[in-house]
Amino acid sequence: MIHSSAIVSPLARLGHNVRVGPYCIIGPQVELGDECLLHSHVIIEGSAKIGQGNEFFPFAIIGGKTQDLKYLGEPTYLEVGDHNVFRENCTVHRGTTAEVPTRIGSHNYLLSYAHVAHDCQLGDHIILSNNATLGGHVSVDDYAILSGLCAVHQFCRIGRHSIIGGCSKIQQDVPPFVIADGNPAAARGLNLVGLQRRGFPEADIRALKSAYKKLFLKKDGNLATALSSLKATHAAATPHVAHLIHFIESSQRGVTR
Repeated sequence: MIHSSAIVSPLARLGHNVRVGPYCIIGPQVELGDECLLHSHVIIEGSAKIGQGNEFFPFAIIGGKTQDLKYLGEPTYLEVGDHNVFRENCTVHRGTTAEVPTRIGSHNYLLSYAHVAHDCQLGDHIILSNNATLGGHVSVDDYAILSGLCAVHQFCRIGRHSIIGGCSKIQQDVPPFVIADGNPAAARGLNLVGLQRRGFPEADIRALKSAYKKLFLKKDGNLATALSSLKATHAAATPHVAHLIHFIESSQRGVTR
């Protein structure tokens, strides 16, 4: 089901029931899984391995060459999971080196003009709203939401179940379960609505509330001291709080507070 105006390399590998609309271009090193849909004017290029059930809207460019000036021209890669949506004018770039491909998981929704730069690592069930921009080497964990026009500095991490407000400037890691907003961004609270919508038990939410108070409400305090105090509580033994503690302790850029 390939439109007569589309240009599809004979070397590209297309799965069962892939539909390619008018004026699309698919390069020779592209692999598309079953049931993918390219509406029109979509470009998929480079070494790109894409799973099944992905949907691409007009003028999305997937698998483009990295914009990293250190790129030396060697083969680099993009890996995409299943059932993602790439809306109009999305751009996703391959990795800078052969060792680390850009990766996007499954069930993600990238709205118009969202940008995923080289070497980014995205999990599952993520939303990048219109014009959300990820610099190189950014990591985004499952169920994170990035609102419109926010920009994430290279090498930052976005924790799972977090949400970033519109037009925010992210310079440090955003901890999991937290609302971050502002320019530069600061922690504004626990993502209670998101946690409730995703079925978090009330006991887990209470534990995260307790952890948030210790770590973020006294922003002029010492974070290491706050972590030490939190570890001495019963909340620290719960899986989600333990993950929050590990995320902060493993941060290389510092965390948004």
